[in-house]
Amino acid sequence: MRWKYASTYHYLLMLIPGVALLAVFNIAPLGGIVMAFQHYNPGKGMWHSPFVGWANFKVIFHNTASWEVLRNTLLISISKIVAGLLVPVAFALFLNEVRLTVFKRFVQTIVYLPHFLSWVIIAGIIKDMLASNGLLNVLLMHLGVQDPILFLGSNFWFRPILVLSDVWKEFGFAAIVYLAALTNINPSLYEAADMDGATRMQKIKYISLPGIQTTVVLLATLSLQSVMNAGFDQVFNLYNPVVQPTGDIIDTYVYRVSFEQVNYEIGTAVGLFKSVISLFLIVTAYKLASKFAGYRIF
Repeated sequence: MRWKYASTYHYLLMLIPGVALLAVFNIAPLGGIVMAFQHYNPGKGMWHSPFVGWANFKVIFHNTASWEVLRNTLLISISKIVAGLLVPVAFALFLNEVRLTVFKRFVQTIVYLPHFLSWVIIAGIIKDMLASNGLLNVLLMHLGVQDPILFLGSNFWFRPILVLSDVWKEFGFAAIVYLAALTNINPSLYEAADMDGATRMQKIKYISLPGIQTTVVLLATLSLQSVMNAGFDQVFNLYNPVVQPTGDIIDTYVYRVSFEQVNYEIGTAVGLFKSVISLFLIVTAYKLASKFAGYRIF
């Protein structure tokens, strides 16, 4: 046993930076949860502020704004999950049918690039394109639209913009998993289909799609854990007070309540509520993944 650890101690040492970061940024801040049960006073500090029990949670559940941000979060996140699953699968299936290797690699490279850009950069591009004098409105005016459309100032358009821009940014990178799964399909199945006179669409339907079915089910199941995360970076960089009724999510609500309204206890209580629900969803997702896809970590 001593020899075993003596020969692998350098691997354990490599874990120290990661464990230290986890302890400092993820474990140590858990002590701040106590603020959710206090009437927090910055002057008295976290350990001397008066304890109020579940009063902050009662305020949340009786506040219509809390239910509004919960509804927005669920609508936006579920839409992103569905679109973010269907588009990469379709893209991977059709790209797999491309026979020109150079063109295939070129397309893969181009669609991967947006994943590596921050939402600050992408939000700036989207704002310029969707401005009243932006590219899209200029094109619409040439097509006969008289008045410019304020896309980012419209409660009708804001959610679709969030979903479409998120899919555009991530679908190329998400398709990597499906392209890898497609390479594991036995080539003899396609050869047999060619001999039987199957078309490309028939091969996609009866060979390619069933071949990655397990992967699709697994990723769809694991995506359940992200239902409470609608994308703070994206929403924060794109939304404004005009679209707050449809664009305000839990994370932006916590930010606004905590740092703009200086109501730390309410912000902490909302964040704790979200964390508890997210923990339940994570456990449920892994249980379903184990049952339907045979995926287990522990």
